[in-house]
Amino acid sequence: MIKTPLCDLTGIEKPIFQGGMAWIADASLAAAVSNAGGLGIISAMNANADWLRNEIRDCRIRTAKPFGVNIMLQSPFADEVAQVVAEEKVPVVVTGAGNPSKYMKTWQAAGIKVIPVVSSVALARLLERVGASAIVAEGGESGGHVGDVSTMALVPQVVDAVKIPVIAAGGIADGRQMAAAFMLGACGVQVGTRFLVANECTVSDEYKKRVLKANDLSTIVTGRSINGAVRCLKTPFSQKFLRAEKEGATAEELGKMGAGSLRKAAKDGNYEEGSFMCGEVAGMVKKEQSAAEIVDDLMQGCEEALKGATKWLA
Repeated sequence: MIKTPLCDLTGIEKPIFQGGMAWIADASLAAAVSNAGGLGIISAMNANADWLRNEIRDCRIRTAKPFGVNIMLQSPFADEVAQVVAEEKVPVVVTGAGNPSKYMKTWQAAGIKVIPVVSSVALARLLERVGASAIVAEGGESGGHVGDVSTMALVPQVVDAVKIPVIAAGGIADGRQMAAAFMLGACGVQVGTRFLVANECTVSDEYKKRVLKANDLSTIVTGRSINGAVRCLKTPFSQKFLRAEKEGATAEELGKMGAGSLRKAAKDGNYEEGSFMCGEVAGMVKKEQSAAEIVDDLMQGCEEALKGATKWLA
C-alpha cells in the first residue's frame, strides 16, 4: 500500500483526490470516493450557502470518512460558503480561481486544511506564505479552467519552490500517470475526468457517453482571448464559441454565449448547447466503474508501474 504525507495530513488512506467539478461533484460522488479511501470533494460552484450546507450534511450521512469542499473564489456566494465550511467544520477546503487569504484565519480556526489549486510557481509560493496546508499543481491538460503550463513541467517546479506537500493534477487517469506524478515529486494526485463516468456520479448520461467516446484529439481549449481558458470536448457549442473568438467577439458577448453551458451539459445532457468539460485523458477513459473500482485501479496500476520502471535500470 502506498502511503504518503498527504494521507497523514488529510486522514485519508489513499493519496487520491477527486476533482471538485462544478455541477458534477456532489455529495453522492464525494462520499463514494471517500468511502473508497480517497478524498471526495463537493463543488460549491456558484451555489449559495443553503445548497452547500445540505450537500455537506448529505455527504456526512453517506460517509464517516474525511471529505472536502471546493470553493471557486470568484463565485458571488464565496463569502457565505466560506462561512458555511467553517461552521460545518469540513475537514479540507480546496480553492480555485483566486487567493483565499481573506478566509485563512477563519478556516484554520475551524481546523480546516486549506489546499489551493494553482497553475504557476509564483501563486504556489504566495499561498504557502499565507498558510496553505498543501498545494494542487494543475497542468493545462486538465478539464475545465486551465493554465498554460503542462503538468510535466509545472509539478516539479512547484515541488522545488515550496516545502508543503504537492498534489499533481491534469492528465492523470491511470496508475502509470499517478506513478509519474510521484516521480515528479508529488505526494498525491487529483483526478477529475475519470470520475465523470463513476457509477455514483450524477452527471447526465449524455455527458458520460461523450467522455467514453472521446479519443486523444477530442478536446479543445476556448476562452484564451478573454483570459478564461477552458478545456472541453469538441461539440457544436465549443466550436461555435471558438469561431466567435477568432472573429473578434467581445468578452461580454462570449460571456453571454457561455452562460449556463456547463449546466446544460452536466444536468440536461444538451449536446448542441452544452460545454462538456473534461481533460485530454478522456481518450483513456473507456468504461463506467464504481468510484471504489476507479480508486483501486489507480492504486494497483501505480504500484505496478513503479515496480515496472526498475526494469530499465542497470
